[in-house]
Amino acid sequence: MSKLLAIRPDYLPDLEVTSWKLENIVTDLKQKRLAWRTEQQRPHYFGGRNLPSREAVQSIVKALGQALFPMRLGPIDLHQEAEDYYVGLQLDSALNVLYTQARLELSYSAHLEHVAQGTRPALQLEQQAKELVQTFASTLPRIRQDLDADVLAAFHGDPAARSVDEVLMCYPGIKAMIFHRIAHEWYVLGLPLLARMLAELSHSETGIDIHPGATIASGFFIDHGTGVVIGETATIGKNVRLYQAVTLGAKRFEKNDDGSLAKDYVRHPTVEDDVVIYAGATILGNITIGRGSVIGGNVWLTHSVPPNSYISQEHSSRMSS
Repeated sequence: MSKLLAIRPDYLPDLEVTSWKLENIVTDLKQKRLAWRTEQQRPHYFGGRNLPSREAVQSIVKALGQALFPMRLGPIDLHQEAEDYYVGLQLDSALNVLYTQARLELSYSAHLEHVAQGTRPALQLEQQAKELVQTFASTLPRIRQDLDADVLAAFHGDPAARSVDEVLMCYPGIKAMIFHRIAHEWYVLGLPLLARMLAELSHSETGIDIHPGATIASGFFIDHGTGVVIGETATIGKNVRLYQAVTLGAKRFEKNDDGSLAKDYVRHPTVEDDVVIYAGATILGNITIGRGSVIGGNVWLTHSVPPNSYISQEHSSRMSS
């Protein structure tokens, strides 16, 4: 019997321990792994776990959130006299963990691109990771400025909001934007896996699904938020408001000559400044929603509309006919 299976819980003395035929299952699972790696042209890995950690990403965003808003998201016993010291500690912790995770992603990407070992020395990857993290760190003041505008947009846009502190601490749309504005910078800097991991953490915690590639200007407000989907190549201007279950998606997926899905092309909407999109609206394709427009609830829209348009379900149906 395996040593692992020989451990018998003291609180179950009368139960017979069985092997569950694990040796066969372990062998079969190994064969499946090897078959998958062969099919994906990954016959071997370069030792150990070589992927970033979801838990590490979660710890990074928590520390960054506390550094960005120390008196609201930080510890309850924090005083303003120690605020800068606390921010420095949180940033140092978050950026060191991010550096480790960035180095893992860069190494993993190089391996997937079939870069032979020895052609990209470890020192080169470490230096690249340091530069990426330093560049990201320099964006944090701008991220804070954009988030301040998002909080104010939510406060002024929702009559139920009693304070900006309530908005920051309670609104899922603001939490999603904290995650997104960090993830977007990682995406732009060339850390798409880390960015996507953070985006999916946000999705699981808020019910709001924003691809880290989406470009979103300041003053963005998602009211309620559940079911909102924003695609990778979407562009959203300043002071835009979305309600729950809004989709900014792709109308169709283009294909390459070999039948595989094309990746690098704009397939999601552009929403210009000061647009309001009400609950349940579905806006698809590389189209433009003109500045100052209002898109009504449950509208299905696949055509561009000029500035200051008002589109209801009736108008949307007429446009599509």
